[in-house]
Order: sequence, then C-alpha cells, then structure tokens
Amino acid sequence: MRQLRCRSVAGLAEGEQRSKLGSIHMRAVLLVLIIAVVAIIIAIATGFLDINQIRGAQAPDVSASQNGVVAQGGQPPAFDVQTGSVKVGSKDATVRVPTIEVQQPQNQSATTNNAM
Repeated sequence: MRQLRCRSVAGLAEGEQRSKLGSIHMRAVLLVLIIAVVAIIIAIATGFLDINQIRGAQAPDVSASQNGVVAQGGQPPAFDVQTGSVKVGSKDATVRVPTIEVQQPQNQSATTNNAM
C-alpha cells in the first residue's frame, strides 16, 4: 500500500513540474506579445508607422441548401501602410577639443617615505 502511495505522489510531482514548465513558457509567449504590441503602439504614436484603411470589408452572402452551405461575394478590407525611413551615413566634421595644461606647484617640497 505504501509503495502505491509513493508512486502516486511521484506522479503528482512530475505533473506539477510539467505544469510549472508550461506556465513559464506561457509567460514567455505573453511577454513577447506584450512587447510586440507596445512596439507597434510606439511606432504609430511617433509617426514612424501610418496605417490608413482605403477599402472597407464586405461580408459574403451565405445561403444554405440541401447540398450544403454556399458563400458568394464579399471582400477583405484594404490598407495603405506607410513606414518611415532611417538613413545611416557619415560626414566629415571639425570638432573643437579643449586643451588641458597641468602645472606643478611652485614650492614643491621633497616628499620622503619613512615607512620602510
């Protein structure tokens, strides 16, 4: 009887481990989705991404008969998407750099190390 109980407890432990592992994967997927949505919101808010709907959607006409269901017509929506551009390049420039002068003090006394 005790051996049977130990096996069932071990089975629960494995199930709990699988549940925790699945939970970690689900959190990772959720985090990636949140980051993607935030990135899209930032792109639209800054003007880097501009989405305009140019044609609305129309649902298809659906009819049912003894032969089955038939759908005709309909159209998906159309969008015009414009994205910003990033240009990377280089150019020559003249930059003024400050100069530093270090001057020793005038009455410099000799220092000795008597610790030895």
